[in-house]
Amino acid sequence: MGSTIGVPGLILLVILALLLFGPNKLPELGRAVGRTFREFKNGAREIIEDEPAPKKEDQARQTAAVEETKADSKRLPE
Repeated sequence: MGSTIGVPGLILLVILALLLFGPNKLPELGRAVGRTFREFKNGAREIIEDEPAPKKEDQARQTAAVEETKADSKRLPE
């Protein structure tokens, strides 16, 4: 009931791939799969890095607002 392939399953897949594609096409197929994974990985990394970083001005405003709130909380009620 496990979803693992195991060693016999892998051997069967390799033999099947050899029969379908032949020994000359397998290296080309492996390179193509490797390039595809590399492109996907680079694309995902670019999407993650494209998130806009907060600008220094925005950070300065947020810091000033927090400091102002702290200063207001220290004042005595009137």
